Amino acid sequence: MSTPSYNLARFDFVSVRLAVACARTGNLTQAARECHLVLPAASRRLRDLERALGGPLFDRHSRGLTPTALGRAFMKQGMAILQELDNLMAELHDARQGIARHLHVCSSTAAIIQFLPPLLADYASLRPEVQVELEEQVSEQVVASVREGRADVGVFVRGPETHGLEVCEFRQDELVLILPKGHRLGGRGPLPFAMTLDEPWITLNAGAALLQAQQQAAMAAGRTLKLRMQVRSFDAVGHMVAAGLGLAIVPKGVALPLVRAKALQWRALSDAWATRQVQLCVRTDADLAVKELRDFLRSSSQNAKTRQARLK
Repeated sequence: MSTPSYNLARFDFVSVRLAVACARTGNLTQAARECHLVLPAASRRLRDLERALGGPLFDRHSRGLTPTALGRAFMKQGMAILQELDNLMAELHDARQGIARHLHVCSSTAAIIQFLPPLLADYASLRPEVQVELEEQVSEQVVASVREGRADVGVFVRGPETHGLEVCEFRQDELVLILPKGHRLGGRGPLPFAMTLDEPWITLNAGAALLQAQQQAAMAAGRTLKLRMQVRSFDAVGHMVAAGLGLAIVPKGVALPLVRAKALQWRALSDAWATRQVQLCVRTDADLAVKELRDFLRSSSQNAKTRQARLK
């Protein structure tokens, strides 16, 4: 099947931005204003673009503009084109400021809260010409982002399928139970997770490695997890637990600040799955800059383990 040819002279970025603005606002006058065009010029650009594409992008009516099927397809790709243009302009600006490279790190929430900030600050001091951008995702999406080339380095909790990626160990974290002051399960010694399954639970949203681990452990005990609320952040989890709405399991590095800030109590879990391995991954075809960042994070984690061992 041959790809139709188009007059690319009609596809200037101003016209693309205008069409996207029309789809977003449903109003040519407002879109023209956003693009710093007078109305007749905007109308002419839109007609020329539609003529080049071979069909109308919008249905015109008294209330404004509604995208056609062709228009919806164009808007989806048009927004991607404009995002890439914005990224290009940002990188060119950074290049003029001495930044030679952008690296995209995608990480699970637990790793961001517990481990990454000081490491990325150290790396920024070591490599000021490299700008590291950090995105928060659940572990499954972290691995998918690296595999699909949308992220350079992934930091995630072991569990997702990593076939075709280079994976190495990063850190361990410990999951603990947080509960309101005075709760019947409060105590000092480690508690088996199975003893908590009569309680309502506050968890992160679907897809989080932590929620998956809890659900699998409940199934192994022949029970189901009584999900009462699912929220997007550990801070929201802490608020819900403090209000007495349920129990929660969070990484210990997250739990201790929540316990202090919200007058909660915490308790260790005796289950083996409560100790988790946090890993790093990159694509097998990653370049030297990506692997240098991966190796910096890995070596920093090894140094941290050594320091911890000396303190024991």
